[in-house]
Amino acid sequence: MSSNRSSGNCTDPKMEFQYPLYSTIYTLIFIPGLLANSAALWVLCRFINKNNKAVIFMINLAVADLAHVLSLPLRMYYYINRIWPFGSFLCQLCFYLKYLNMYASICFLTCISIQRYYFLLHPFKAKDWKCRYDVTISAVIWVFVGAACLPLPILRRPTLSNNTSACFSDLGVTQMTMGTSITLVTIAELSGFVAPLIIIACCTWKMRQSLQESQVHLQQRREKEKALRMILMCAVVFFVCFTPYHINFPLFMMVIQDVITNCSIRRSTLHFHTVSLSLASLNCCLDPILYYFMTSEFQDKLLQCSGFALRNCFVDKDSSSSFQDNSDDTNTHKPFSCFKFWPRPKRWSNKYKETPPTEPEELLLQ
Repeated sequence: MSSNRSSGNCTDPKMEFQYPLYSTIYTLIFIPGLLANSAALWVLCRFINKNNKAVIFMINLAVADLAHVLSLPLRMYYYINRIWPFGSFLCQLCFYLKYLNMYASICFLTCISIQRYYFLLHPFKAKDWKCRYDVTISAVIWVFVGAACLPLPILRRPTLSNNTSACFSDLGVTQMTMGTSITLVTIAELSGFVAPLIIIACCTWKMRQSLQESQVHLQQRREKEKALRMILMCAVVFFVCFTPYHINFPLFMMVIQDVITNCSIRRSTLHFHTVSLSLASLNCCLDPILYYFMTSEFQDKLLQCSGFALRNCFVDKDSSSSFQDNSDDTNTHKPFSCFKFWPRPKRWSNKYKETPPTEPEELLLQ
């Protein structure tokens, strides 16, 4: 939002606080988000069975998070230096990836909740479910969300701003008709917020209701508790990261289209919009918690891989240290003992069967 816009008798705030806020949030998110999602994607793709536990949707969720995380250095550069030297295309691409990540994450979190609920409460119906179904659903989500987010870079373009080196929050805004604004807000709110919220809430309520049944076996109860924790984590990520933005989004659209002219409402809406966008980026760090703490198979594989790597590291260190120690002892006390390690030809005739000589003690120790 440009800082010098005005509506009626109101002049919009300069929003100077957004530059340190965005730069700080993106700096704090970048390293944990990059490492956690990269590790999660590696474990999910290589070690986890793709036929259960919504793994395909988790992989796509990690890809969506990485796409946004990889664009954060450019955002950090802009909000620290307050200038964009990388051209219009990269500006609009980073702007596009922000909203692509938001709505793709919402869709995949919803799919994870549905599948965990469906697989545990309807196991006989779910046994014929194929991995390719999840792949097809994921492809449809990417096409739908990718197409739905395309108007956003068109509405906010560098050419609409007086400053050609502006980007992101300082981009100019295309003025739309009232009907177009209402249509855009309605579609975004209903398909991107209200419907997923209802679905995740229903899955959570159904799982809790199923756990309250007295005739549930212990093993089945444990599986349902794990599924409930995963669905609850999806709800937490959804509520913390995406609910503030979508509550404020209709008001923000009315402010930038000059429908709302009240000065205090305009200031509050613009300030809260900055905070809500910062919260929306936190999902890049919260989603890996969903994979690790809510999926026992993921925990086992990650710990197994990390333990194997650490064990190899320590074995290599011990081996090199032992070799160095023995080499030092050998060089210090027995400088010519190395000649004992030359192999001797084993020429034992059938006529004279002799016992082969024992190997030198130093060789056995090595």
